[in-house]
Amino acid sequence: MNDPTGPDSASAEAPAEDGEVPEKAAYDTVEEAVRVQLTKALGGARGVVEAAIPTIGFTVSWIVTKELRLSLGIGAGLAVVLLAVRLAQRSTVQFVLNSIFGIGIAALFALRSGKAEDAFLPGILYNAGYAAAMLLSIVVRWPLVGFIIGSVTGDPTAWHRDREIVRLCSRLTWLLLIPCLIRVAVQYPLYLAGHVAWLGAAKVVMGWPLQVAALAAMVWLLARGRTPMDRPV
Repeated sequence: MNDPTGPDSASAEAPAEDGEVPEKAAYDTVEEAVRVQLTKALGGARGVVEAAIPTIGFTVSWIVTKELRLSLGIGAGLAVVLLAVRLAQRSTVQFVLNSIFGIGIAALFALRSGKAEDAFLPGILYNAGYAAAMLLSIVVRWPLVGFIIGSVTGDPTAWHRDREIVRLCSRLTWLLLIPCLIRVAVQYPLYLAGHVAWLGAAKVVMGWPLQVAALAAMVWLLARGRTPMDRPV
């Protein structure tokens, strides 16, 4: 039940359906590199759906049965089925394994307290921590998205010498930060009130839809510029 969260590049080799990008893909612009690498990191549309299915299974089971162990088992079972499908298709299992790890952490929290709402606490803490880290990176002018460029160029910090690239990466980091803040602002009060059904619904609705909205905004921003990868600083 981990939180999830772009389109293919026109000039680079297109990423696979599950978010894989050829290792030797070459990028002419900063915007192109960020688009493709974000798609890879988020697992594409399939990765987003796979992240939502175990949460839906857990929530529906809890609403119907009110049995915590059964509901956790159903969520975990669905994740294992998704893993088996991936293995049968010989596609990357990274994103399903992330989901299984998230379910394991959620189960530890919930089983320790005996409260179903605690299954959602790790996700809330994750979003809060991620938002804080991104905000700090913006404040100190080392926005996290900039390191995506560093991973492509082979120099983790060279991008920081270009003020225009730092400004662009700060804006993109804000677009990734905002969904995390929204999730915490909505889900934490529901957690305190013990509304498990609403928590499950909010987690799904604020998972891929918010991520898609953020990515759409990022694509729009990236489409407006063409900053060369070899831009002099």
